[in-house]
Amino acid sequence: MSPQGQEQFASNVYYDRSFDCDAAKILPGEYYFTHKDMMIVTVLGSCVSACIRDRVSGIGGMNHFMLPDSGDGDSPVSASMRYGTYAMEILINDLLKAGARRENLEAKVFGGGNVLRGFVAINVGERNARFVKEYLKAENIRIVAEDLNDVWPRKVYFFPRTGKVLVKKLKQLHNNTLVNREQDYANKLVTKPVGGAVDLF
Repeated sequence: MSPQGQEQFASNVYYDRSFDCDAAKILPGEYYFTHKDMMIVTVLGSCVSACIRDRVSGIGGMNHFMLPDSGDGDSPVSASMRYGTYAMEILINDLLKAGARRENLEAKVFGGGNVLRGFVAINVGERNARFVKEYLKAENIRIVAEDLNDVWPRKVYFFPRTGKVLVKKLKQLHNNTLVNREQDYANKLVTKPVGGAVDLF
């Protein structure tokens, strides 16, 4: 667990038969990075994921997060912005510690769908999508592909070694697992204060 208890390194690593490779599945509030030739998978509703990799070494990772509705607007130092910044920094810093070079980083960003009913007043998906793009621009990390907003949940398969991403729009959800999972995650964010020292640049 991180000092804030909010971003967690994914522990669900398994062998994926359909892709014939090792895979890590990440849930809301988790992230994963690797230098191995494997796949990182997640399912996104209104949350966003940034797939970030060093295009030279192939070290890469993915996060999965949502900005909590902090009720303090989108001021640059709002709690929700601090939380989003932390979710991005923990992945980028781990990639750099693993040997990635900042000047080689590139990103692909996904999610931010308007899929959670009850979040209509302030479309949390759009806020998440806007945040991740603005953050990467401020950090000078080039976005080479994106699939943001819309109304469909997405399943994202990321292969950090090659940078390949497959996105499947989930037009028929057979159960409420995704919506319930994101709703629980959103509720947790509301009750959990953002701690930890986060430097804003």
